[in-house]
Amino acid sequence: MSDRDWLRTGIGASDADSITVMGRDLASELMGDVTFTELAFLLVQRRMPEPEETRLLDAVLVSLADHGLTPTVLAARLTHTGAPESIQGAIAAGLLGAGSVFLGVVEDTARFLEAILAGAGAGSGSSDADLRAAAAAAVAERVAAGRRIPGLGHPVHKVQDPRTPRIYEIARESGRLGPHLRLLQLVSDVHREQTGAALPINGAGVDGAALADLGFPPALLRGLALLARTAGLLGHLAEEMEQPLGMPLYRELDERAAYEPPDSDGS
Repeated sequence: MSDRDWLRTGIGASDADSITVMGRDLASELMGDVTFTELAFLLVQRRMPEPEETRLLDAVLVSLADHGLTPTVLAARLTHTGAPESIQGAIAAGLLGAGSVFLGVVEDTARFLEAILAGAGAGSGSSDADLRAAAAAAVAERVAAGRRIPGLGHPVHKVQDPRTPRIYEIARESGRLGPHLRLLQLVSDVHREQTGAALPINGAGVDGAALADLGFPPALLRGLALLARTAGLLGHLAEEMEQPLGMPLYRELDERAAYEPPDSDGS
């Protein structure tokens, strides 16, 4: 075996006359014939999606594109305020804030559900009774430890996240209501029974479950969320260029912030 046998990729390549992506000629076989959603699926799963899979993935990406003036959006807009010549820096700033509170819940929920399914030896053929028992045990363990349940609760949508029922509807219509989505609903039910708190399934959580049912590994789900959010950030930056709020926001905060020097004894 050659020392350079490891230096290879099956994703894409180019020469003087062509560009090849996933074994297909980019210009003649992909451009104008596949959507960006289909291409994203192809790049990650190494196959073209079925129409039903495309519909569900597209709905997930649309649902994650924007959610208003969130901290990630503010990070992007304020970075643009300081470095308007670097749109890539502003977009990167908005993406770097994806974590346990914003966007990262997509991955966290999928990992949580995956662990329950693996621990219970459950799969697509498991009964709701089996899944409910596994969900009850996992929720009880987290509640006892004072840990929150990934995928439940939202700072704005206190009763119902409007994205959640729509994703379930599309999944049912597409024949892609798999074990992760089923389990997430049971997790919500048993959490309410155990705690009395009616926390809604949030959009990031239901998206994570849907992506897992589409066969995407949890380790890649945050990347898909960032793919979607990039579109939203680009829209906010386009608005920021026309109607800047970054500088007024900075000035107001600077004027209102109270300075409290440390005590002289250093405490």
